[in-house]
Amino acid sequence: MNRRTESGNRKRRGRLDDERPLVPRSGVRSREVRVLYVACEGESTEPDYLRYLNERFGDADGGPWRPFRIQPVYRKNGMTPSAVVAAVKDMAAEDEAWALFDRDQRDDIPNAIKVAAESGIEVAFSHPSFDLWLLLYFQPFCGKQSGSSKIVIEKLRQAGGAFKDYDKRGDKSIRDARRDALNGRERSAITNARTLIASCPHGSCTHKQSETIGNRPRQPLRRTLAARALVGSLRPRPGLSGSPA
Repeated sequence: MNRRTESGNRKRRGRLDDERPLVPRSGVRSREVRVLYVACEGESTEPDYLRYLNERFGDADGGPWRPFRIQPVYRKNGMTPSAVVAAVKDMAAEDEAWALFDRDQRDDIPNAIKVAAESGIEVAFSHPSFDLWLLLYFQPFCGKQSGSSKIVIEKLRQAGGAFKDYDKRGDKSIRDARRDALNGRERSAITNARTLIASCPHGSCTHKQSETIGNRPRQPLRRTLAARALVGSLRPRPGLSGSPA
């Protein structure tokens, strides 16, 4: 059965070892919900952030009906980019699939992108320091990092009270007060990100690449999920009713 038929008949999968059925909030949905399975390298920050996005923009439990649901796919101790692609390929079936991984020095990134393109899986690069995206919720950032997130984390701790202990004792979760601190700042984050991208001297930023390939079918779209939700590009596919809030 196509998992996109009715949310009451769907299964929600997150951790690869978690096969618990999805329990609908109030009986079987009368309208279809588009499911976006997003596999990610990390086991804490990225899945927590995706859950936040789903609560903010998606068909989250306890919230109003919306035409899409973001479902994180992750594994304890993380995954390589190729493993990310393989995981979401197996999980998503006919639902929309995204592979989220850092644009770092991993050797298998080209192969992961190739397999994703062949499988119709969207690719979302994140900065090697995902923490930078969180910082952009609170303030602009310019300057080289040399692959280190130390400066970003220090600024993030100073910018938001809920993040004052971020990454201390390994706690990089995005829950409770930290989610509340992010809430409503998405447009600021996007504006700050675009300003940072515009300052890239090499001109090959993934945002610019997405503008040129965004309309090509079955190509990896390198876009920010929050930005897609805000600008309304998470439109229902033909046959689905409703529109994003």
